[in-house]
Amino acid sequence: MSLILFKDHHAEAVEKDIQQDILAGSPKQFSWLMYDVHKQSIRSGIWDSTAGKFTAVMDGIVEFCYILEGGATIKTGDGNLYDVAEGDAFVMNSGLETEWTVDTYIKKHFVIINIKDLPVHQGS
Repeated sequence: MSLILFKDHHAEAVEKDIQQDILAGSPKQFSWLMYDVHKQSIRSGIWDSTAGKFTAVMDGIVEFCYILEGGATIKTGDGNLYDVAEGDAFVMNSGLETEWTVDTYIKKHFVIINIKDLPVHQGS
């Protein structure tokens, strides 16, 4: 058993390859993975992005987000728009298709659960 304090964990920044997801601008995205267990079944860390417009699909994952800095407008596949900013928390469910518009910068803490790896519960 262990307790992992993120402030004491010095993860290296990894630039994400998002070229196929960019709709406008030239956003750069980095993540700092602080926690990764059970072959990426549960991951947590910090992610940021510079200005631009890009897509993201929650393919077999559920993601909890807490915005640390900046903000974005997120358009979901059903056409709804959500403005998120510092202090906001939200969950994106598996299958959700999103389009992010970042005007200047956004930074978030994330927890991702890969539901593909979870056992399927059979109801009685």
